[in-house]
Formats: sequence, C-alpha cells, structure tokens
Amino acid sequence: MAFFGLFSKEKKETLDKGLEKTKQNFFSRIARSIVGKSRVDEDVLDNLEEILITSDVGVETTLKIIERIEARVARDKVLGTSELNRVLKEEITSLLAENNTQNPTNDVLPPSNGFPHVIMVVGVNGVGKTTTIGKLANHFKESGKKVVLGAADTFRAAAVDQLIIWSERVGVPIVQQGMGADPASVAFDALSSAKAQNADVVIIDTAGRLHNKVNLMNELSKIRRVMDKVIPEAPHEVLLVLDGSTGQNAFEQAKQFSIATDITALAITKLDGTAKGGVVIGISDQMKIPVKYIGVGEKMNDLQLFHREEFVESLFSE
Repeated sequence: MAFFGLFSKEKKETLDKGLEKTKQNFFSRIARSIVGKSRVDEDVLDNLEEILITSDVGVETTLKIIERIEARVARDKVLGTSELNRVLKEEITSLLAENNTQNPTNDVLPPSNGFPHVIMVVGVNGVGKTTTIGKLANHFKESGKKVVLGAADTFRAAAVDQLIIWSERVGVPIVQQGMGADPASVAFDALSSAKAQNADVVIIDTAGRLHNKVNLMNELSKIRRVMDKVIPEAPHEVLLVLDGSTGQNAFEQAKQFSIATDITALAITKLDGTAKGGVVIGISDQMKIPVKYIGVGEKMNDLQLFHREEFVESLFSE
C-alpha cells in the first residue's frame, strides 16, 4: 500500500498535483526575478529572499537559505541564474536533512511492550484534525492493524459526532462519552478498551482551544497522566495537526502547542488548496519537530508520509 510502502508512482503524482499551487506561485516569481540576469547577484538574492518569505518559508529559515547560497556564490565566484533552481533545491534539501525530519519508508508501529501503541492528536478546530485521525485509522486498518478511537475532544459536540462518523466509515470501534464529558475519563476508557481488545493502536482526539493556554496545558497534562496509568509511557506519540493553508499562523500554533505539551511529530494538512507549501520547510527548520504526514488532497489515501527528498523534488519539478 502506497501510504506505508515505498514512494509509488501514484503517490508521486498525487504529491505533484497537491503542490501545484505552491509550485506555480514559487517558480513563476523566481523566473520573473532573474529576467535579464545572467548571474546570481545581490539583486537576485534580494528578490529570492522576498519570494521565500512571502511563500511562508519564514524569515529565519529564509535567511539561512540565502546565507548558504551567498556562500556558494563566494566560493564558486560566478553562479549563473540558470543554476539557481538547482542550488536552491540542494540547499533546501540539505537544510531539511539537518533538522529532525526523518525519512520513514513505512509506518510500522514500534513495539510498545505488548500494549497498544497510543497516539494523542492535538490541534485547533478547523485544521483537519478529525479527518486526519480518520485517514490514519483507515491506513492502519488496511495494513492489518486493529484500531480503537477515543473521542476526548468533548468541548464541542460536533467533534464527537464527526469522529463517530469516521469510525463508522472506516469500520473501527470508538470510545466516547458525548459532549461535556471529562476528556481524561474518555482517554482512560479508550485505552482500557484497547487493551481488552488486544488492539494494535489507539488514537485519541483532544480539544484544541488556545484561548486559555493554562487550561489547555493542564488538560493535556491530565490526559497524559491518566493514560500512563493504563498503558506505561503512553502516549507514545503526540501528533500536532496544522493547516498548511494558514501559512505562518500554523507556525505560531506549533509554538503554542509545543509550550502546552511535548509534540513528537507534525501533520500538515490542506497543502493542495494553498500556495503556502513553503511553510513545511520553515516549520521543520524552526521547530526541530519531524513533519511526519502531509495532506495533499481530500481522498482517503491523500494523507502521505513526508519524505523530504520527494517533497523538494516535487516542489522543483516542472
């Protein structure tokens, strides 16, 4: 299956299509910036800096990239504008490789000492959190895993209802107590149920309100303490879901959630509907948290494992 296996032709085509808006915005502007120029000079680098920043790569990451290109210009003396895309591609790939962004070739769950693998999912409303959970559940199930969902986002009735719909659509059991229930209690029951069913993975949805960071921190900390009592060292993974179309706002959300809880991986959604795909590069560089999944379409299999080389290759493909 493409999601868990090697990078297939179908998956590459989906990625290329999903990044189309970002590519069109990015490269049309680079092409215009070098019209009439034969070599990379200060004007070209100034224009490139502006393009990267306005493509939501972020100021700090952009400056790193520009400094690297400046160093190559100084070393090579003359760098032709025809080579700019290749050099930019190489430096972005190198930057991602230096950060904590692993290249998973599959999504095999690590052993959890005989217990279910616990994934706690966090993120604000509207980023595609529930949809991401549903797609993850589907992929794990299709790979032969037994999955249980936990509806611990009890702040909104819609959140519980949406997760119930996804559980029915995918065909996996869900543990829920309705709106207003204690999220930690739901998590406790979900993990207990998963243990009883000898499940392989349990995915816990949580509320994502950021208007009061102290309450959010306390709530997430309580959920984690309760889960650890049921399954040692749970959650094994804390996945933050971000909406890529919000650009730098996604980066701000990542910073706030990293304060509230220990994030171990990122899922960046809705990249197919935006020209702000550069945010993947900036968030990876600044947060030093691995981007594990990217959403490049609405279909069930359009949530992909993030491969930095394939991502950059697609970004720079014609």
